[in-house]
Amino acid sequence: MQQLTSEEASQARESVRKIIAQIERVIVGKHEVVELVLTALLAQGHILIEDIPGVGKTMLAKATARAIGGSFKRIQFTPDLLPGDVTGLSVYNQKTTEFTFHPGPVFANVLLADEINRATPKTQSALLESMEESQATTEGVTRPLPHPFFVLATQNPVEYRGTYPLPEAQMDRFLMRIRLGYPQPEQEVEMLSRHYDAVAAREAKNSISEDTNQAGALLQQVESSASIEEIHNLQLARARVHISVAVRQYIVAFVGATRAHSQVLLGASPRASLALQRAVQASAILGGREFATPDDVKRLAPIILPHRLIMQEDSSAAVAENLIVRLLDEVPVA
Repeated sequence: MQQLTSEEASQARESVRKIIAQIERVIVGKHEVVELVLTALLAQGHILIEDIPGVGKTMLAKATARAIGGSFKRIQFTPDLLPGDVTGLSVYNQKTTEFTFHPGPVFANVLLADEINRATPKTQSALLESMEESQATTEGVTRPLPHPFFVLATQNPVEYRGTYPLPEAQMDRFLMRIRLGYPQPEQEVEMLSRHYDAVAAREAKNSISEDTNQAGALLQQVESSASIEEIHNLQLARARVHISVAVRQYIVAFVGATRAHSQVLLGASPRASLALQRAVQASAILGGREFATPDDVKRLAPIILPHRLIMQEDSSAAVAENLIVRLLDEVPVA
């Protein structure tokens, strides 16, 4: 495979920056989060957003879909949701006397799996094949999903009544677990101003508004700055980013340190090593570089590894995250 050139890396960075600029027309003060979303997209991974309601998770997913010119679908996970509601099902057509397949929400470029931990494990597992293989099997027939296929799943970290915790196998399918958090006061003021201006602009064009949703008015300002084909090319460019033997050794040493630590019952798997490698390649693209560095590993390890660990005693996210941060100082760069 031919290595990415510096010129190609610079061009890829400019393409990504245009996408980020569009998303940030509606997502205020969360530049690092938006960069992580693009990192996961280029790395062909998925994201679990663990945060409270109302901080912009749905807006982020919709804006991402619009910015990349892709289709968007949303699933509200509930206890009565069935696997067929996710992947699709066949319905009997009385006119043709045949069964017709109706695709489920997974047949989209960007899928928002809202409150994923409120569905039963059987329904949660319906996403497993889609997330790992980019395909869905229903009634014995396997169908490819659109490319790219990008899942943004959410769960509320403070409301556990009536929920089903994601099993380790499904947590491992997510490249990253991130949080948006509250905005700073000045950022929240800017957010209010943008919403106000968007609604005012819409009302100026239409004396009677057909859509009173303020978020919808703001989303209309997000323009497609890329095509699905361009996203595919960016993913191919990411795969050509050079990773030296030293960086690979550092990834393996860091992941291996999680398996040997006394606080960890089950450390990160080889899938975690592969995920980290893809992510650092994507990080290099965002930096306009044709090669990955140990700094890419250090920046992304605390986001990619903690949710893959099973701790000996306290299994809270903060404990695993603190462990990874300590390992950054303990594991030497190869």
